[in-house]
Amino acid sequence: MELNEHLSERAKEDYDCVQRALAGDQAAFGFLFTRYKESIYYMVLKMVHNRDDAEDLTIESFGKAFSNLEKYSPDFAFSTWLFKIASNNAIDYIRKKRMEVVSLDDEGSNEGMNISNTVSTDMLDPEEKFIKEQRALLMREMLDKLNPKYRKLIQLRFFEELSYEEIAATLQLPLGTVKAQLFRAKELLYQVLKTVKDRY
Repeated sequence: MELNEHLSERAKEDYDCVQRALAGDQAAFGFLFTRYKESIYYMVLKMVHNRDDAEDLTIESFGKAFSNLEKYSPDFAFSTWLFKIASNNAIDYIRKKRMEVVSLDDEGSNEGMNISNTVSTDMLDPEEKFIKEQRALLMREMLDKLNPKYRKLIQLRFFEELSYEEIAATLQLPLGTVKAQLFRAKELLYQVLKTVKDRY
């Protein structure tokens, strides 16, 4: 790839990081993540108006960018490409959210679709308790279908409730790598859950 001579020094530095990341340098991924995570987060937050959603969408955006890094063209700045991915990802999320709101009256239509559904209040009636237990069993069953690397990430994050920093320390991986891989793990788990949602 031929580098655009009109790129800023910052953009050229990003391009060098992209090249190192493509060559397998995990630190380069971490550098790019650290440099842009706050900017991406606040842009997405303005779009979705929810901090938890904005955090997840930020991770997803980096996951999509990192998994498609070979498609980045140095004709323009990496930041421009990354912000476009994040913006499109947030727009897609907003559209899906609106579609889900329309189908809220369809009882059970969203069962098993969201990992956060496994978390509930302390005060559960017998039926809610049973449903929660069934979801937990389903989650663990589906975890067995994932690659051990992704299974461990899901286990640490959603069952042991470790922070990203704690997971990085436990697995001795860069924080950026953990977030990118956790995005992929959640994506895979979501697809598995989606195929069996009608069972419960």
